[in-house]
Amino acid sequence: MTSRMKYAGAWLGLLLITALAVAVVFLPAWLIQPFAPQTQQDLDVSFQLRNWSPIVTLVCTVAAILLTVFIWLNARHWFGKAPVVILILVVVVFTWLARQNHFEWMFNPLRNAAFVEAANADFVTDKEMVLAVNVNGDSVAFPVRQMAYHHVVQDVVGGMPITATY
Repeated sequence: MTSRMKYAGAWLGLLLITALAVAVVFLPAWLIQPFAPQTQQDLDVSFQLRNWSPIVTLVCTVAAILLTVFIWLNARHWFGKAPVVILILVVVVFTWLARQNHFEWMFNPLRNAAFVEAANADFVTDKEMVLAVNVNGDSVAFPVRQMAYHHVVQDVVGGMPITATY
């Protein structure tokens, strides 16, 4: 195998490793995005990728560093080295993201929620679905459209503290 073929192979490997690191972190978030249809298989795949992503991205980072060194040492011109820096940065960023709870970013509890009387709830149409709670004759309704992004709301209904989830 010629050195030019090895160099091209290293570039191809680095591109594939970068794509893998991005995919293993991005796909779980894309599969369970709010308001999109989700199947049990989507959720299973998403959580499996979420569990594997820290290890997979760490392996990708080590391989990317090795390929980056090879490409750097064998590049003939400075412009042959510049894209390598960008790709290794992408891999490192997604390795960091794999260790973050991006599900929490997507579905974070609503802090300091404001509540209004039904007559003043002009942001909810008559056709919208709501999550209704009735405790001791006191009723509240939480718009599903807002609950889908936050999933959790704490309130006091009928004198009883509740946590409503969707």
